[in-house]
Amino acid sequence: MKAVIIYESMYGNTRTIAYAISEGLRPTAEFSVVSAAEATPALLRDADLVVVGGPTHVHGLSRPATRRSAADAARKSGSCLTLDPFASQPGIREWLAGLDQCHGLAAAFDTRLSGPPLFTGRASKVITRLLRQRGFALLTGPESFLVTKDNKLRAGQTMRAEDWGRSLAAGLPSETLSSR
Repeated sequence: MKAVIIYESMYGNTRTIAYAISEGLRPTAEFSVVSAAEATPALLRDADLVVVGGPTHVHGLSRPATRRSAADAARKSGSCLTLDPFASQPGIREWLAGLDQCHGLAAAFDTRLSGPPLFTGRASKVITRLLRQRGFALLTGPESFLVTKDNKLRAGQTMRAEDWGRSLAAGLPSETLSSR
């Protein structure tokens, strides 16, 4: 099986989760993990599963203005935040908008503050909708991985992401797994 994990990350948390998901897929899949800025339509050509994730900004998926605000926060005097190398590049929203119609299985995830989604929002809900609009069938519902108010992953989130990667592999149709 071939899986592609595409992420957008501002401070590295979503990137860390993307790589943890890939560890969960490792026993079952050949995989690529790339930022949205590096993702090309050719990457999807032979993919059996496309996993897409991004940070939750202002209750949803990031936009250019929210990415600029995140970068400004990292540049403030005394900030402990470090921008991800691709943080200033176009993100998941722009990448999905540039795709032609696709076919295949997909899954969506996000990173967000801990709390009820009604208050925090969930980028994965928007990603799910955009994936469906592009023709993907969703293997599972969207998943959230939690960060603290200091923009650090909460304890246990990378292990949860690995487990989620394993559950994605387990949920794939058997003909997809045998085609490896």
